[in-house]
Amino acid sequence: MKDDIEKVIIETKETKAETKKNKMKFALLLGIIALILIGIEAYIVSSYEWHYVFPGFNENYKPFEAPKVSIIDLESDTRPIAVMINNQEKARPNHAGLNDAYIIYEIIVEGGLTRYMALFKDKTTERIGSVRSSRHYYLDYALENDAIYTHFGWSPQAQNDIKTLKINNINGLYDDAFWRDMTLNVALEHTAFTNISKITEVAKKKNYRLTSESKPLLNYTIINQNLSKLEIKDSEAILANNVSIKYSNYITTSYVYDKENGVYKRYVNNVEHKDAVTKEQYTFKNIITYQVRNYSIDSYGRQTLDNIGSGEGYYITNGYAIPIIWEKSSRSSKTIYKYLDGTELKVNDGNTFIQIQPKNQKLTITE
Repeated sequence: MKDDIEKVIIETKETKAETKKNKMKFALLLGIIALILIGIEAYIVSSYEWHYVFPGFNENYKPFEAPKVSIIDLESDTRPIAVMINNQEKARPNHAGLNDAYIIYEIIVEGGLTRYMALFKDKTTERIGSVRSSRHYYLDYALENDAIYTHFGWSPQAQNDIKTLKINNINGLYDDAFWRDMTLNVALEHTAFTNISKITEVAKKKNYRLTSESKPLLNYTIINQNLSKLEIKDSEAILANNVSIKYSNYITTSYVYDKENGVYKRYVNNVEHKDAVTKEQYTFKNIITYQVRNYSIDSYGRQTLDNIGSGEGYYITNGYAIPIIWEKSSRSSKTIYKYLDGTELKVNDGNTFIQIQPKNQKLTITE
């Protein structure tokens, strides 16, 4: 009897040991399976870049990315390039490359004419011009954009300031970044052209910095703003389907709103302003216009501007205009644009023409 009891006890211990052993094997198996499943899940997640796999998923699916501004790459550190553009009557029909500029300035020069300064960033534009000489106050706007300044010749004031301010400049009088198009049948001063490749090549030879840590001049928004919907203290948007900006008896710039495409078609002296390469009329998403005092500084009639300080103007986009404030504290500082309540202006994603108009000239904004 005693032997039978001992036998049962031994068998029970063995059974328990076997059971425990089996449980350990099962747990180990479950662990292995769990590791395999985790590995499979990790592979799937890494393969599909951390997005969920929905029914009907296809291999061309791309994970969601937040919308980005399209006019320029805000993450790019490429240094902008500024080019002086001839706006004389004979030169204007041969304008080229302005459709690639993300900002263009228009300012008065001697004789009641104007010149443009066009800014390019991360472009490969193959024909830009015609290029004309520098005037010293344009340097203020090259500086505020940290741009490599490109021109063909200079006034005595600009020559002095370029040296004093240590402007990284490329000059057609000395630098091999230009060519003459003698097929245009116009005076020699209207025949100089350049491109981004040539400018960049010369900039490298001159050891100019090709990158910039400077923030963009304008505060862009991906939301296509309707100015009439903004609630800005002491401000009210007005309809702006037609805009006329008089510079002198020789130059009046105007715009007509294209509602279908959400852009402004540009005219000079009531003639469509077109690109000589694409044959298309220039259009702009945004217009910033304000007035500053200008006056002659030499017998040749060269001008200067009272552009350091502040004043009021208008921001125009999507068929409406709203009053704004501009502020520029020094020649090299960025011009700051604000709504009348003091908050920074938000500019719609698109190209912008900054029209710096002579004081007391006529600005017309109508329906």
